[in-house]
Amino acid sequence: MPTARLNGELITDWESFHTVSAEVFGFPEFYGRNMNAWIDCLSYLRDEDGMSKFRLRENEVLDIEVQHSEKLRQNAPEIIETLEFCIDDINERYADYGEAPALKLTLR
Repeated sequence: MPTARLNGELITDWESFHTVSAEVFGFPEFYGRNMNAWIDCLSYLRDEDGMSKFRLRENEVLDIEVQHSEKLRQNAPEIIETLEFCIDDINERYADYGEAPALKLTLR
């Protein structure tokens, strides 16, 4: 299973979250640095659109691992809550197209 590791020690606010995400996921330069853009970029992981450096095969899942999640929860608990919500939303998009979920969140 491919894994995208977000370092919770480096994420202190939304700005740093989007900086870390852009690097870890390989988002394009025009990435909008907001959660709508984050969702859009991760909604096409099985397509050849180049919105992320990750390209999933059919039924493959990308594990989004948040390292030092306790530190992130202390500094910005709303980011973890939003991540959970957005990952569920993205997986629902995949289900709407008859595909298996594409994302899994792991807090370490």
